[in-house]
Amino acid sequence: MLRNLKRLAAVVVFALLGLAAVLVLNTLRYAPEPLDTGAEVFDLGADIHQATRDLSRAVQFQTVSTDLQHPDFERFLAFLQDTFPAVHQTMTREVLARKTPLYKWQGSDPQLAPVLLAAHYDVVPIAPGSHDLWEHAPFSGTVADGFIWGRGTLDDKGAAIALLTAAEHLVKQGFTPKRTLYFSFGGDEEVGGLGAIAVTLHLKEQGVELDWMLDEGSFVLDKIIPGLEQPVASINLSEKGILTLELVAKAEGGHSSMPPRMTAVGRISQAVARLQDNPVPGGLSGISAEFFDSLGQHFPLGQRVVFANQWLFKPLLENILSGSPSTDAMLRTTTAPTMLTGSSKENVLAAEASAKINFRIHPRDSIEDIVAHVRETIDDPMVEIRYNSERATPASPVSSSEAEGYALIKNSILDAFGPLATVPGLTIAATDARHYGKAAKNAYRINPFKITGSDLPRIHGTNERLSIENLERGINFYGALLQKQ
Repeated sequence: MLRNLKRLAAVVVFALLGLAAVLVLNTLRYAPEPLDTGAEVFDLGADIHQATRDLSRAVQFQTVSTDLQHPDFERFLAFLQDTFPAVHQTMTREVLARKTPLYKWQGSDPQLAPVLLAAHYDVVPIAPGSHDLWEHAPFSGTVADGFIWGRGTLDDKGAAIALLTAAEHLVKQGFTPKRTLYFSFGGDEEVGGLGAIAVTLHLKEQGVELDWMLDEGSFVLDKIIPGLEQPVASINLSEKGILTLELVAKAEGGHSSMPPRMTAVGRISQAVARLQDNPVPGGLSGISAEFFDSLGQHFPLGQRVVFANQWLFKPLLENILSGSPSTDAMLRTTTAPTMLTGSSKENVLAAEASAKINFRIHPRDSIEDIVAHVRETIDDPMVEIRYNSERATPASPVSSSEAEGYALIKNSILDAFGPLATVPGLTIAATDARHYGKAAKNAYRINPFKITGSDLPRIHGTNERLSIENLERGINFYGALLQKQ
């Protein structure tokens, strides 16, 4: 018996050594491509002082998306004409729905498929009661402490000014792209993007098929991803869809002193609890796998072992990633109960109760999949499921990270920022790219600015700002990208 135990122990030790060897070998193979740390950061040579003044001025136009009739929308378009004269002398411009200008820069080679670069200049309102929380007035465009302050600097006038500054500089230098380029600056991105839809329809009517397009949707993330010290440029290949379902339960009303065992409010609460407890299935597949597989290569050795050996650790990895709202949102369609209604009086039983649940749809799921999931999960025929199909938006198609457009964007990011990690990602919010992408083979999403965790609440929040250094990086990114066309 002792001999058998020794043999068993030897087998176990041999198996463990073999497992360790496999884990180490896979981890060593699982490494990012080497970066050229000796390459100089590209400098277009544009006038950053003038660009800073231009963005400061742009912020002062109160192009708030809830007031599309405000005269500042027209004033902003006139400001662009005055500020970028070479662009307007060289390119054609049409102003489409919702004050959305579409520029066309004719290329020298008509055989090359065109490309569209986009940004938007409408901004979200200032939250009521928050004006006193701003260090500088939200529409002042104040330049202080190395930043341009104000609503729209990050989202998304900064990108529009950076792109036009780069184009203005190149036009003055005598540059002409080989392929035709379109610039589109949405006037209503924050409220649905009818301007972008108009641009897309216009291009299709003209028989234009874009090779690829680029819009906002991510940033260069600096110390935002837990455990990762290296900045990461997430070039997003798709964006989630949006679906809001309303759950409705009806019952007899009456006085709260004689309630039935299950009230309408109780039935709705039970349905919501079941949805919270049973999220839409997700995991490391499709674009989620592509994102985390690319990202995992840049983690320290201990974490890389887990990412490199998903054949063994995949369930553990998915469980860990599901524990954080930010990474969980990359894995699945998210479920967010946002609104509840019931009785109008505390001692009256509700004759009807309802809940609204907002889903951000992962590209692996369809609208029909989510409705079916909800129906099966709540498992209650007394709860009616309603939704407006015209307002439901499926997830965008997943673009290729192997296509030329992705490589050009990636290389331009490296040109402007120097060595950093680049990964294909997923936009979890909504952008105009979901509309423009319908006229393009591939649609990509990134803003060429480096942000930290402290910047995230500034987007749509108080004290929005963009550093002058970031503005210069953005100009250099667009300059590098334009010269590759």
